[in-house]
Amino acid sequence: VGGEQISSIGRGLCVLLGISLEDTQRELEHMVRKILNLRVFEDESGKHWSKSVMDKQYEVLCVSQFTLQCILKGNKPDYHMAMPTEQAECFYNNFLEQLRKAYKPELIKDGKFGAYMQVHIQNDGPVTIELESPAATVDPKQLTKLEKQQQRKEKTRTKVPSESSREKNAPRNKDDPSASSGAEGDVSSEREP
Repeated sequence: VGGEQISSIGRGLCVLLGISLEDTQRELEHMVRKILNLRVFEDESGKHWSKSVMDKQYEVLCVSQFTLQCILKGNKPDYHMAMPTEQAECFYNNFLEQLRKAYKPELIKDGKFGAYMQVHIQNDGPVTIELESPAATVDPKQLTKLEKQQQRKEKTRTKVPSESSREKNAPRNKDDPSASSGAEGDVSSEREP
């Protein structure tokens, strides 16, 4: 922040936290549990996806990032779904407090809320996991015009077939780069050179 390093961790998790207008204490508690119990580290025998940050006694660095609540309006980002600053700062501080209560306070670090930060992350392998709080039931009357448009676009996208009808019945060649191996998204087999 301002050219000065204010926080850092060793091995652990870097949490980029987007806080929505709709987030409540329930979502906060859910995210704290998920973050601390997410099994993304290997165990002592080298088995992947076996241990959590708490199991390994690793650190957690939290960064508040309102841009995660972005909805694109054409090519322009719209942040109206992000919680307003004053309310979000209180929510974020409560989130940090809950993490510290559930784990070891000295292993939970954070940035500076609302500051322009240079965040340097070194991923140990190509692993980025998006966590979402449980979907809250939303009253359709509360949705803005933009949200309704976004929902219509999503519904339209899901109805469009991914392949044309003639491609569906065509046999796939195993040398075809577009042919699926069934392993898409399986990062456990990926290694950095």
